[in-house]
Amino acid sequence: MATQNLCTVERRGRVHLITLTGAGEHRLNPALLSAIRSAVAASAGAGALVLAAEGKYFSNGFDQAWASTAPRHLQATMGGEFRGLVADLLALPMPTVAAVTGHAAAAGCGLVLAHDAVIMRGSRGFLYMSEVDAGLKLVDFFAEVFREKVPDAVNRRDLLLRGDRMAAPEAVRRGIVDKAVDGGVEDVVNAAVAEAEKLAARGWDGEVVAEIRKAAWPNLWSKVKDYGADAPAAAARPRL
Repeated sequence: MATQNLCTVERRGRVHLITLTGAGEHRLNPALLSAIRSAVAASAGAGALVLAAEGKYFSNGFDQAWASTAPRHLQATMGGEFRGLVADLLALPMPTVAAVTGHAAAAGCGLVLAHDAVIMRGSRGFLYMSEVDAGLKLVDFFAEVFREKVPDAVNRRDLLLRGDRMAAPEAVRRGIVDKAVDGGVEDVVNAAVAEAEKLAARGWDGEVVAEIRKAAWPNLWSKVKDYGADAPAAAARPRL
């Protein structure tokens, strides 16, 4: 199944696999974010979810080129859709795994950390928070992703204030990534699907998983919950 030709969705056993398609940078603009959110919403009945990407990049962050040309009244849509996607993942009644098949920078890095587990390609790609190099501030909820998902202050400093580019072995050593996988994109995806299958096999109550996740990262949840798929404001999203 294709979602606006921006991502594909398939079932592998009990796992709902979403793949960002194409060889581009998978910049997060409203169209791609909306497509991902639709794909996440279609995961009902699965035991676990995996998000992966084709090509060199997992995601190279927000689509600043789109933002520079979009009408002012639509510019906030990108941040709102991203906040909504984080809310969707936190409220999802199943475990989630990010298959980091290539570079994950800025908002792409934040998207990785919004998952329960992270499997990363060992031979290529890095996590990189480019904001300090680009001269961009962090908005409140985005900063909260790193406060709650990277609790070690030194690791958080190195990502946010030094702009260190962390390859998989370093990210694993620092406890930011769960596992580094040798090989190509499909090897990483297969490893992530296998990890998701293990989690799905536990047979947990999905609603309990979601409520524990919200309770585990309460500050982040409080900042994004009003943008999620179940929030009343979701029905009034601006048209693009």
